[in-house]
Amino acid sequence: MQYKTELHAHTREVSPCADLTAPEVAERFLAAGYSSLVVTNHYCDYVVDNAGDTWKEKMDHYLSGYRIMKDYAKGRLHVLLGLELRFLENFNDYLVYGMDEQFLYEYPELHKMSLKTFSPFAKEHGLLLIQAHPFRNRMTVMNPKLLDGVEVFNGHKGHDSRNQLADMWAKRYGLLRSSGSDFHHPDSEESGGIFTEEPITSAAQLVKTLRAGNCMLHCSGTAASLDGMVDMPAKY
Repeated sequence: MQYKTELHAHTREVSPCADLTAPEVAERFLAAGYSSLVVTNHYCDYVVDNAGDTWKEKMDHYLSGYRIMKDYAKGRLHVLLGLELRFLENFNDYLVYGMDEQFLYEYPELHKMSLKTFSPFAKEHGLLLIQAHPFRNRMTVMNPKLLDGVEVFNGHKGHDSRNQLADMWAKRYGLLRSSGSDFHHPDSEESGGIFTEEPITSAAQLVKTLRAGNCMLHCSGTAASLDGMVDMPAKY
């Protein structure tokens, strides 16, 4: 499988914990041989609620990192929209795939839902719901029936994501598996994502690929070495 897609990356324009701009992130992943990247900036109270007076203003800000990267990397990198969504109920983060820009304008304040209410909403709208780094410190174990999958490899070397435990959890409950670099900083590693036979060019294609497990999980860098993980099929 020759095409590589990043599933978990942040840009400074939106995520306050990120240090690199959208063009800088794009250049890093292009240099690392990626053909596609999903921008998953944080969608939560401290990002969305203070980003403007109207919902349009809030979403204009939220989408700015994605739009800047898409324009900058046009013709060189397929840039897709995703979310790292956090509800008010706890500190858990959820990677959401399958929406377009209009969807975020049409359905406001997703972060004020809960996992219990968002899960059927996601199914209704064809979204894919994956819990990010589910066994990192401060995470709460949730009912696996509310999830489509879990991020079994998180490449952020500044956190102990207990990736092997996440992988065992996915296998125990028959959940989909994903991998992401969780890219934030200049010293972050382009360490996660998926390999596919064809380039990932749309949200619908990404969701279809992940649901079918027709990909290899990319696991490399510091976190992979510490957890003893290597590239592996998404299906187990």
